[in-house]
Amino acid sequence: AAGAYAFTGPAPVALRHGRAGALSQRLSMAATIPKVPFSGVSPTGPSGPTLPAPGEDLEFLEAKPYWDQSGVQVNIAKQKNPLIGKIISVQRIVGPNSPGETCNIIIDHQGKLPYWEGQSYGVVPPGIDPKKNKPYGVRLYSIASTRYGDDKTGKTTTLCVRRATYWCPELKAEDPAKKGVCSNYLCDSKPGDEISLTGPSGKVMLMPEDDPNMTYIMVATGTGIAPFRSFLRRLFGEGNPAGKNFKGLAWLFLGVANKDSLLYDEEFQVYLRQNPDKMRLDYALSREGPLNKKGGKMYIQDKVEEYADEVFDALDKGAHIYFCGLKGMMPGIQDMLRGVCESKGLNFEEYLEGLKKKGQWHVEVY
Repeated sequence: AAGAYAFTGPAPVALRHGRAGALSQRLSMAATIPKVPFSGVSPTGPSGPTLPAPGEDLEFLEAKPYWDQSGVQVNIAKQKNPLIGKIISVQRIVGPNSPGETCNIIIDHQGKLPYWEGQSYGVVPPGIDPKKNKPYGVRLYSIASTRYGDDKTGKTTTLCVRRATYWCPELKAEDPAKKGVCSNYLCDSKPGDEISLTGPSGKVMLMPEDDPNMTYIMVATGTGIAPFRSFLRRLFGEGNPAGKNFKGLAWLFLGVANKDSLLYDEEFQVYLRQNPDKMRLDYALSREGPLNKKGGKMYIQDKVEEYADEVFDALDKGAHIYFCGLKGMMPGIQDMLRGVCESKGLNFEEYLEGLKKKGQWHVEVY
């Protein structure tokens, strides 16, 4: 599952936009990051970040009370009877020097496929799978918008999709026979195109909103940013009850190749400026950032390790930690956490099992 086919190279690291006390550092750093427009439906038109309008409140899709997850639905639409949605917009959201193309795709689901932040949609690409001689199966994509959608009508969803291609070393060119079927179908789609949707699926990545003082630690590589973009929008980009009551900390670690590969940064910078005591943002740029403490490239696990004491302290106090991106990110993450546990005299397996039992450990990789 997840945001889509994500970053295929080594994943991540090293810009830091800290918390209170480092606002000037954050703002000066933000000025060095190219602003790449992304698609959205804003009050002034179909381009640019969709940020909250003054006095705008959103409550019409909330549970009663808003944190009650007993009514979260799954599998409203299935492959045998998918919902037919329509593409609203497709826009590239990475700069020219990004290795690969990532698109922000907004889809109209007519309000018939309601979802919660952290859930995924399934997409059924058209055509026949030549390997199986039957229709293609469902591909899962983490949803990158809140339940209200980027246009705040409750009738749209946003997917963050990286076009999957294969470079053939013998041909010295991309081999179209091995490209990702669904990611290319989505990135090539046009406004008005119909699309078969299933879901929503999953409850593993939901936010426990019953504690307004919660700390959410989010670790993403590439398009694994999708669910965390929905988290941050819900906490800081809308006038919904969860955001109004939130007094905790949302801490995002994002690993990509370079500045041109940053996703939704323009939006995140606004949230950061407006909520310096409630948000932290740490970028891991593997091909541009400073080296890790061993003198190698800075990957996502290296960036998290820089703040290991703070992360472990937060987890000891009940924080929830989330991971989303390519499954190849997890061995490095777990090796790093194992090393930190050893340095603290903890047994890693017991520590991890404790987090899982208490529901603090959330993983969605692909």
